[in-house]
Amino acid sequence: MLQSLASFFFDGGIFMYAILASGVIGLAILIERTKLLLFNFNVDAHALWDRISRSIEDGHMEQAAGQCKDLRIPLLKILHNGISAARGDEKAVQNAIDEAVLEVMPSIDKRISYLATLANIATLLGLLGTIQGLIQAFSAVGSAEPSQKAELLAKGISVALYTTAFGLIVAIPLLIMYSLLTARAHKITDEIDEFSVKLINLIAKKKELLRQRHEPALPEPPKEHPKEHKEPPKHKPAQHPTEE
Repeated sequence: MLQSLASFFFDGGIFMYAILASGVIGLAILIERTKLLLFNFNVDAHALWDRISRSIEDGHMEQAAGQCKDLRIPLLKILHNGISAARGDEKAVQNAIDEAVLEVMPSIDKRISYLATLANIATLLGLLGTIQGLIQAFSAVGSAEPSQKAELLAKGISVALYTTAFGLIVAIPLLIMYSLLTARAHKITDEIDEFSVKLINLIAKKKELLRQRHEPALPEPPKEHPKEHKEPPKHKPAQHPTEE
């Protein structure tokens, strides 16, 4: 088995080494990104939000911030920044969240696009090795001795097929994992957007309720009674005494 793999690799020519280098670099990126996105950044966002929202509604802001203490996780860092700025106005909360988003977003998308690039490079290197093998094959047919034509033709075709196959073997898994990791990164980003807006709205709602409780109710203005229209007194004509 190992001998067959070694023969497959060495018979493919110089481009097999370039394809192998692309695969090794892609594998290193794949392991690092998979560990980070699927394990280190993994959090049950909805369950976390249920706990945080209950703490905020009860007025326990420190307890809510304590549930976001693992600042290595992007969502927790953003929520922690927003809760820490809750004493300010809504603009201060928004600025704190925006600052945290700008800080953590590069760590989510970092190096994922390299997987697609390396997959394309491996495919193109395989194609280039195919062209090299076909050139060798046709050169053998045109210039070699008749007794050696078959051997050189087979060797050229093997180079063409081996490099193509090895390029696809490297490229296909990289493209699959690129799609999976991109979907995972988008899910984390969507959760950040969703729960950041929910946090801003919840803090604003809580402040509005506290403001309404502490403001005294304004007294109702006195009701105006309709004024009765009184007719002016009628003046009786003066009576003159009659002469007897």
